[in-house]
Amino acid sequence: MFIFSNFLIAVSKIVDIALTFLYWLILIRALISWVNPDPFNPIVQFLYKTTDPILERIRRLLPFGLRMGIDISPVIAILVIIFLQWFLVRTIMDIALRVK
Repeated sequence: MFIFSNFLIAVSKIVDIALTFLYWLILIRALISWVNPDPFNPIVQFLYKTTDPILERIRRLLPFGLRMGIDISPVIAILVIIFLQWFLVRTIMDIALRVK
């Protein structure tokens, strides 16, 4: 059973790293949007390609009244990421420790 437990620990750490990486990508994209970035810059294109699928889904779910003015989809995405890190990663880790 220790093999399955170690597997779950590894999965929880990989999920945590991926969520942290996504958190930073969304934060950097939100900060870059304040300075009108060059859309042909490869770094800006990478940021848009990796974060657009997530942010567009959130924008579609927002009511029309919240879509005017300031884009709050990065804030919502960051809050969801923090929730997943606290809930999902810790739950997988707890399950792994109980299986041992």
